[in-house]
Amino acid sequence: MELTVQGRRAYAYTGGKPLDATLPCIVFLHGAMSDHSVWTLLARWFAHHGHAVLAVDQPGHGRSEGPPLESVEALAGWALALLDSAGVAQAAWVGHSMGSMIALEAAAREPARATQLVMIGTTWPMKVSDALLTTARENPKRAIDMVNALSQSSLASKPSYPGPGMWIHGSSRALMRRMQAGCVDTNLFDHDFSVCDRYLAALEAAARVTCPVTLILGERDQMTPAKGTATLATALNARTISLASGHNLMAEVPDAVLKALHTALA
Repeated sequence: MELTVQGRRAYAYTGGKPLDATLPCIVFLHGAMSDHSVWTLLARWFAHHGHAVLAVDQPGHGRSEGPPLESVEALAGWALALLDSAGVAQAAWVGHSMGSMIALEAAAREPARATQLVMIGTTWPMKVSDALLTTARENPKRAIDMVNALSQSSLASKPSYPGPGMWIHGSSRALMRRMQAGCVDTNLFDHDFSVCDRYLAALEAAARVTCPVTLILGERDQMTPAKGTATLATALNARTISLASGHNLMAEVPDAVLKALHTALA
């Protein structure tokens, strides 16, 4: 569905069903260089099992009008404004990687509107190496290949997503290149990873979160290593679920992520 958020066009995938704002709502927030499509399985399952679903394209990504917003704080404000536009009073926030920080900030800004917070493939601080940021500025396609290689824990996950036989590395790279090409006025790779690198307010945000929190982490995640989540997990009093995956959990272990998310939101 298309919405108007902060005066600009925004897109949210509703899982194959019209949005019913009276149902328990889940907002899915993608990570850097992604769009709503990374949530297809999860969004469809929950939309067909008693939930309203908003799997968004963030500004400047996919089908949402740009420009991309400059900070996690600004993106959290946008996400809350999207709830207003959709007529949703409360929601569970589910975010992956960069999206997990946006979900945290949104849950902290308006605690009464957050029913659950689920952070997938997360860590804090979400620092990005100088080498990767430099490559992002000088050769974005090379940076995409670097991140894609680090985000998968194996050459061929079985079963693959969205179906057996899919090449996860290839489909992930294609998505990132499409996002980069679609943002004509901004080096989106440099922008997104700089947004992650600059966000320093996670612990302050955690102190304001009042809803239950779950972390879903990849045991072999090289982008946001699970060992870096201890401080954040303690600050949020979070339950942690570990899965045999790299950073790209929704593609590598889709069924396990669905089971973990169902457990978290039960």
